[in-house]
Amino acid sequence: MRPTRVSTLVIVAVVCAVGTWLALRTGCQRLPPLPWTGVPALLVAAAAEAWTGRDLKARIAGRRGLKPAAPLFVSRMVALAKASSAAAAIIAGVAAGFDTYLSGSLGATIPREDALTAVITFAAAVVLACAALYLEYCCRVPGEPGDSPSEAP
Repeated sequence: MRPTRVSTLVIVAVVCAVGTWLALRTGCQRLPPLPWTGVPALLVAAAAEAWTGRDLKARIAGRRGLKPAAPLFVSRMVALAKASSAAAAIIAGVAAGFDTYLSGSLGATIPREDALTAVITFAAAVVLACAALYLEYCCRVPGEPGDSPSEAP
């Protein structure tokens, strides 16, 4: 399995942003208010993944006093990281598409609030993508090809 590329996530986000913008431009005349509740969920997931990555990195490195990480657990965390980064790219793209669509009508109160919610959702999705990429990085075995020479044992 190859590491997730940032360029792949950016392409997914851009395609989702364009698709969302086109869908809103052609089909929607009136939108319900965007919910802000996705932001805390994204940030909690990002914090959990970053914390897990930090713990796993220490356990894989074999620091004293820590139990070694089970290989099956590590592979599950890699799968979680890959899925989270893809989902975060999709969410960021949809939020960017909403924001692009709403940017033309920021004079009204509701679109301005929705645009702010979309910007904050986009930022939270980017934080989740970064945490997922960090978790995926932390699951690497030291000395794997692609690691920097300073990390090799």
